[in-house]
Amino acid sequence: MSQYPDARFLKSANRAGQYVPDEGVEVAFAGRSNAGKSSAINVIVNRRQFARTSKTPGRTQLVNFFSLRDGQRLVDLPGYGFARVADQVRRHWGALLSGYFETRRSLAGLFLIVDVRRRLTDYDRQMMAFAESVALPVHVLLTKADKLKKGQAAAALSELRRELGDRASVQLFSATRREGVDTARAALEAMLSPGPNVSPKGGSPDAPQR
Repeated sequence: MSQYPDARFLKSANRAGQYVPDEGVEVAFAGRSNAGKSSAINVIVNRRQFARTSKTPGRTQLVNFFSLRDGQRLVDLPGYGFARVADQVRRHWGALLSGYFETRRSLAGLFLIVDVRRRLTDYDRQMMAFAESVALPVHVLLTKADKLKKGQAAAALSELRRELGDRASVQLFSATRREGVDTARAALEAMLSPGPNVSPKGGSPDAPQR
């Protein structure tokens, strides 16, 4: 059974004027277009095809809003990197994402989806910069951990934790083997439910230990 039985798709948006009302709390998921973002969302929410997966990288080309509970949302941001799109579309996405982070008052945190075999890219660092510019907590999922030997995956995790320090919490994750799901879900819940004296934007909700 899903931990979010009332979860449902709300709408897709291609510009700020199409967003759902900026109220309640929402957590954004972002990642390179072949990093396994949709699969991670589906496993965390425990719903098949909740966020549609595709064998073609870059299919998430809109800002997709999902309700998890009353007043709590998950936002699937456009994939970046390998997506084969025109330069004009890339520029539009860049402006759209920058504006989203700068103006979205209900935004409480960012899940950054990174293929453990690829490490952080310039695109990933740009997303972290967006989040840091508005003091958002960041949780990094090192996905596809099953593609590496345990020692290699552990080494990648330690390396990124050293690099990021207190800038983000980091964990290994495998949608295929459902590894790290409880930790990821706990991080999501912490962002969705900040303390009574913490506002969504600029708050510091508890995160899993590094």
